[in-house]
Amino acid sequence: MTAVDRRPAPRWFVQALVYAALTSSVVSSLGMLLVPSVATQFDIPVSQAQWMLTVNLLVGAVATPVMGRLADGPHTRRLLLISLAVIFVGSVVATVATNFTVFLLGRALQGLLYGTVPVTIALARRHMSFADSQPAISTLSVTVSIGLGLGYPLTGVLAATFDHRAAFAFAAVFVVTAAVGVWRFVPGGPDPLAPRIPFDLRGALLLGVGLAALVLWISEAQDWGWAAPATLAVLAVALVAPVAWGLHSVRTPHPLVNLRVVRTPEVLLANATAIGLGVAMYIGLSIASLVAQAPTSTGFGLAVPLMWAGFMMAPLSIGSLTANRSVRVLSRRVDMAVFLPVGAAVMTAASVLLWLNHDHIWSLALGMFLFGVGIGSGYAAMPALIARSVAVHQLGSAVSFNQVLRTVGGAFGAALSAAVLAAHPSDSTYSTDEGITVAFGVGVACCVVVTAALLVHAVVGRRRGRRRAAL
Repeated sequence: MTAVDRRPAPRWFVQALVYAALTSSVVSSLGMLLVPSVATQFDIPVSQAQWMLTVNLLVGAVATPVMGRLADGPHTRRLLLISLAVIFVGSVVATVATNFTVFLLGRALQGLLYGTVPVTIALARRHMSFADSQPAISTLSVTVSIGLGLGYPLTGVLAATFDHRAAFAFAAVFVVTAAVGVWRFVPGGPDPLAPRIPFDLRGALLLGVGLAALVLWISEAQDWGWAAPATLAVLAVALVAPVAWGLHSVRTPHPLVNLRVVRTPEVLLANATAIGLGVAMYIGLSIASLVAQAPTSTGFGLAVPLMWAGFMMAPLSIGSLTANRSVRVLSRRVDMAVFLPVGAAVMTAASVLLWLNHDHIWSLALGMFLFGVGIGSGYAAMPALIARSVAVHQLGSAVSFNQVLRTVGGAFGAALSAAVLAAHPSDSTYSTDEGITVAFGVGVACCVVVTAALLVHAVVGRRRGRRRAAL
């Protein structure tokens, strides 16, 4: 069945989905920018406060495939509303938390935000024709990066004028308005054409345990000791659980993620790119935010006040929006796969700039703009490639898995940056200039590997195409 066989989308449908997807941006902006403020509020080191990013991404990595699988079912609108309700509760808990443990609980509940984008994409594809859904899917896929440029300044102003709790309270109000928009403008009721198949609980548990163990190993191995029994045990779980999940997925008739669909060339290319660029993106954004707010006494900080630090991310939104619009125009003449290496190359340039020169405001601003261009190009191409390679009833699962890999990459990036900063302690709550430089260097390495792999793939693919044409 195709999207045109279903009830047509009502007026303001796309706008309601975009507004709901902006929830990811607003809640995400509460993380990186407020790490120093949260560290001060709860009297903990910045490396420990980084867990507010890690736990949020970890829950997102586990919840997103579950939400994507449920999005292929008949109650997609209900799923989106329930997710927004959980995010609202998490925002309230983070607002009123009196200690860091309770605060982390709120951030964990907010982790469902990463699953909202795949759900909105599944709704767009379900209620719109294929041709009409492509621009909407492209816009929804980069809503997070576009919205960060809006969420960060608002977060900075609220946190500086009041405190970090005001920013989380604003997020709660925003989520409520997004839920109202979904309830009003997204078609309700069960979709009679959606498949009704059993949920793969075993697959969800195996994948969740594997992802959680892997992120925990990256985050804590430095403190536990790389050869400590606990470290090796967690690593073993991180290696065995995904293998068991893969074996289970290819044998069960209704897996959480259809690996047969995921392994198609275009989907595989998009997914592999998602991991590497996710790592690089979160390293670049989180460390740049720390550099902007750190005092000059650290040797690397720019001492930008919190109110203005949020505006440092505005170029990210501008670059991402510009690239997204350009991709939509150029995709009529150029294959979407081309924009993956282009986006990766631009993000590599941004990472190198921040690695070599991160002690000036202009370099951070330019780096954020280039990150936005790279994200807007690469991330806009990913769901479009997937959407043209899978059936409508599998789109939610396939896109959510791509989002999972982005989130996993982000979780790895947050955990890696926290581990690097913890390995370079200083007398203050901040790290050293060496730690900051090493963290940026890890992002460069990720971007270079991804860009090289994509270029090789493009060259090999072109040669194969010429050989087939010659035959």
